[in-house]
Amino acid sequence: MSFFRDNGLSITLITFTAATIAAMIFSGAHAFNQEAMMHGEPTVTVAGYLATGHFLSALFENWESEFLQMAAYVCLTAFLYQRGSAESRDPDGPRSTLDEDPLTMKNDPSAPWPVRQGRLVRTLYSYSLGIALGGLFVLSFVFHLRASAAAGNVEAMRHGEPPVDLWTRLADAEFWFECFQNWQSEFLSTLLLVLLSIFLRFRGSPESKPVAAPYGATGK
Repeated sequence: MSFFRDNGLSITLITFTAATIAAMIFSGAHAFNQEAMMHGEPTVTVAGYLATGHFLSALFENWESEFLQMAAYVCLTAFLYQRGSAESRDPDGPRSTLDEDPLTMKNDPSAPWPVRQGRLVRTLYSYSLGIALGGLFVLSFVFHLRASAAAGNVEAMRHGEPPVDLWTRLADAEFWFECFQNWQSEFLSTLLLVLLSIFLRFRGSPESKPVAAPYGATGK
């Protein structure tokens, strides 16, 4: 039982992720087949729907925006401040011990393996979270572009228009509309989290300041 207690947050989030993707697949396949029948086209099975641009474009479009949000959040909070927010370091306080030069822990056997290696490996590891999230954003953006082009070509075929390649799709205003409609919501939600955590609380959450903490207190 200790495994579920120690990993309850990730287990719950994995369950929610799987459940919502499954719901997205079934509802998306139904919507896709309804559209196909309206145009006298053959329908697809649920398995066949997984390979359509309709599904993959929507999936990676959302993943892309989420990875952008998290990458920006991780990187910006390393350098910028918001006084009073639980999501910021104190601009007047000492730098967290988490920001100590990892070189000082090079010979500590309990330190992660990359910390005990050479300068290049240690430096890359020092920024690995931002690098990983940024890389996932780029990958999702590319997959979104490919799937969006495929979905766009299905629509083009229905209207007797020629298909387009990836570069043409990349220059298409509709593709960027797909991106920006998600990106703006991610930046807005992050902004609200940063600002609302100044004044509001959720007792027991590590993302909240203590209930009795003054508004001007910065950090958790």
